[in-house]
Amino acid sequence: MGRIFTEQFAFSAGDSVVVIGLGRFGGAVAQSLMRLGHDVMGIDTREDLVQVWGDRLTHAVQADSTNENVMLQLGVADFSHAIVGIGSDLAASLMTLMVLTELGIKDIWVKAMTPEHGQIAQRIGAHHVIYPEADMGARVAHLITGRMMDFIEFEDGFAIAKINAPAETHNRTLAEAHVRTRFGVTVVGVKRANEDFQHALPETTIRSADLLIVSGPTKKIEMFAAGGKKRKAT
Repeated sequence: MGRIFTEQFAFSAGDSVVVIGLGRFGGAVAQSLMRLGHDVMGIDTREDLVQVWGDRLTHAVQADSTNENVMLQLGVADFSHAIVGIGSDLAASLMTLMVLTELGIKDIWVKAMTPEHGQIAQRIGAHHVIYPEADMGARVAHLITGRMMDFIEFEDGFAIAKINAPAETHNRTLAEAHVRTRFGVTVVGVKRANEDFQHALPETTIRSADLLIVSGPTKKIEMFAAGGKKRKAT
């Protein structure tokens, strides 16, 4: 889960992150960020969750994140990034966001359960809004259809995906297939069986069994990938 933040917005190695709300989402993010080498403070009002995460994070504190004085005492203002993972309590999520904004945190992420929640969060000062359930639903749908083997969508409608090479590219170089001009996507790399990953060049020839790493607008990737779905034998 932490890869979402590191890959999309390039947290620098060793950046400090405060994760507020240590439920399933917040806990997963905090643990992933720790594995990626970041210092993580976890904050939650529930003592049992703080105890669970006490030995896994740099710090884990039971505290009221809606209280600005408490957050100041914890040194939250010194953190580079903040992630609000509070789920069902809309008021606590937004009040925590207000506190983080007042403390001058430069990079604030908020988990939103509904579009309305996300819109309010952005107006208050969230720099990024995440809809984990909706995002995961879209990703799983793409995987189930068989058109994509992996899929990451960013908040601006841009995506990166691993797909089977569409028929339109078979036995052609990328220049010959005119992928970018015809389909509006960019082939970033090619993975061939028993060979190392290679960066895609105009002269790269695509074979029918190749896997492609492509980037571009989500809708255009979906259309491009539709031609790469392997047909079942009849």
